[in-house]
Amino acid sequence: MANNGTVVVGVIAAVALIFTLFVYFDSNTENVLNEVNVTNETHTHSADDITGVTQSIEGVAEKAEGIAEVVDKVESIEKKIESIEKKIESIAEMVEADMEFSLAEIFGIAEESVVQVNVLRGNDGGIGSGFVYSNEGYIITNQHVVKDSTKVTVTFLDGESYIGDVVGIDRDLDIAVVKVNASNSTYLQPLIIGDSSKLTVGEKIVAIGNPFGLSGSMTSGIVSQIGRLLPQDTGYSIPNVIQTDAAINPGNSGGPLFNMKGEVVGINTAIQSATGEFTGVGFAVPSNTVKKVVPVLIRDGEFKHPWMGISGTDVDPELAEMRDLKSSKGFVVISVIEGSPAEKAGMKGVTQTREKDGREFPVDGDIIVAIDGKTVRKISDILIHLQREKAIGDEMILTVLRTGVSFDLTMILEERPR
Repeated sequence: MANNGTVVVGVIAAVALIFTLFVYFDSNTENVLNEVNVTNETHTHSADDITGVTQSIEGVAEKAEGIAEVVDKVESIEKKIESIEKKIESIAEMVEADMEFSLAEIFGIAEESVVQVNVLRGNDGGIGSGFVYSNEGYIITNQHVVKDSTKVTVTFLDGESYIGDVVGIDRDLDIAVVKVNASNSTYLQPLIIGDSSKLTVGEKIVAIGNPFGLSGSMTSGIVSQIGRLLPQDTGYSIPNVIQTDAAINPGNSGGPLFNMKGEVVGINTAIQSATGEFTGVGFAVPSNTVKKVVPVLIRDGEFKHPWMGISGTDVDPELAEMRDLKSSKGFVVISVIEGSPAEKAGMKGVTQTREKDGREFPVDGDIIVAIDGKTVRKISDILIHLQREKAIGDEMILTVLRTGVSFDLTMILEERPR
């Protein structure tokens, strides 16, 4: 019984101790809730304050979710606007493609912007054409029109004339820029320069100029071919030239060649003739060359061309057979100029030839079959790529065949020497 009493007393004591500890910890917990300690500084907040902060945070979270929804909707609207803009651009392109002017309308657009260019060379003189490039007074014409001139006179449609200064020339491309200071700015109505890369064989075109001094003359024809090479007396050729059957005669040089949208797509430059008069084959420098070169001529007075430093010949069926080639496309490197980009790239020229049927064939020498991944059919493909895409200091990858093995050479283009 004594033991049972001891146990009962022990249990009662234990319960009392537990109850005391519970009250103590409960009291301390209440104190903790009533006071919050923050590092470096003590701030006292009530439990209600903490609850309010929690609710505020929840409110901010809800607003953030709302903002996220708005952002998603804005992004969706932006995508729809972008889609609409693309559709508008597509419609505009279709409208532009279908919009063509009559010959009379093109003449009306152009006549006040096409000029006559008269030059003096000592006791001699000459005449050509040109057109207004900008309202700052820059006139485009051919280099051969103003070559070695001591005086240049630019005459507009109504007969008003101004002395012009030659501010830039490119002999290799036969392009020149003349500057006039017209007292009446209404004379300076620039023509729109179009995209010559969009021309197609058979497309109608118009030439305006001053053949034989007959000012403001218009002729029409078609694009006979594109991508021609036109050799110059500098030893280089103008690449990507437009061939046309529109009548071009002496005096037309430097005048604009138009598409039927009234855009300049070329500068009338030369004819192929044994008599010096038109025989159905005329040539024009493409407008994309004008757009690349003329701003540089205005700024610097000259245009520096990229250069490879090779000479050679196109592959033909006989040469392909002699060299056991699978294709008659490509350009055979005959010689590599010492110190040129081609030599630095490791290109090899011809060292041996073999005669067959009275013709000398190169037995070796690298054959260029591609340039920057584009197939090379003949030298014109290389020159057009250089003119369109490259500048001095650019890297160019040449795919060549050497002893039946194809591999790539990397070339860094340098300035064309004079």
